[in-house]
Amino acid sequence: MRIEGQRRSEKFEDRGQSGGGGGGGGQGLMQLVRLLGVKGTLVAGVVLGGVYLIAPAGLKASLRQALLGDGTQTQGPATSSGQGSCAISKTNEQACDFSRAVLASTEDVWTERFSQGTLPSTQGGLYVMPTLVVFTDRVSTGGCGNASSGTGPFYCPGDSKLYIDPTFYQVMESKLKAPGDFAQAYVIAHEVGHHVQNLIGSSRRQISGETKNQTSVRVELQADCFAGVWGKAAKSALSITEEDLSEALTAAHAIGDDTLGNADKAQFTHGSSEQRMRWFRRGFDGGDARKCDTFAEPSYARL
Repeated sequence: MRIEGQRRSEKFEDRGQSGGGGGGGGQGLMQLVRLLGVKGTLVAGVVLGGVYLIAPAGLKASLRQALLGDGTQTQGPATSSGQGSCAISKTNEQACDFSRAVLASTEDVWTERFSQGTLPSTQGGLYVMPTLVVFTDRVSTGGCGNASSGTGPFYCPGDSKLYIDPTFYQVMESKLKAPGDFAQAYVIAHEVGHHVQNLIGSSRRQISGETKNQTSVRVELQADCFAGVWGKAAKSALSITEEDLSEALTAAHAIGDDTLGNADKAQFTHGSSEQRMRWFRRGFDGGDARKCDTFAEPSYARL
């Protein structure tokens, strides 16, 4: 994958280290998980307008702490007053630049899809671009409360922004065993996929008789498929190879509910590793967002 010569998105904010306490307050993300007793992602993201994460948030507290931290500790060095997250290190600087390039590519792809109306919805028209916010340690959102680096990358529909601590890319490589630039791009594209869902309304759909967890799985698998659609459209411009595709599939496998240690399918909120890879591959192979309608499958068992 190559980003040389590609434009960088202007929809980008570097918050540095926020004064807001990670997970603190009645609306703190991690507290909301505890209040709801959710064992996977924040189902609040589906039913309460909360956040959408790349990986399940509450699967075995000990495992999550080992992977992402406990929701209160810093993953990288703290910033001094006024210093941005991107300026902390050369690694962070490169991560920020990479993220802006990927975000710009998603802007091009989804602007075209919306203008053409090639979406799993009758809604088309103008694509409203999301903003990517990078932060260190903790951040305050405009609609989803406070979060820490331990929350992982997430999308907040309340302010239409994506949030990520740049050091998460290092976590992917060292702890999730999902290295590679296209694996990192998949993370951004997945969260952008949630933004697309927010615009077209699919994140608010319900299937009669299904649980909130099952609805959450449909939402997450569609976001994976949308990430694949972006990858297919960007393949030529970004020189995406089969090796890159393998990186993304490895990442999708690494963050499946079962791989992260949940043996109870009733508690799945993001889908199994096999499902996540398959739906990403469906979007990547076909490149047609209309084929990503996970809500069109009447049988949850056949997703």
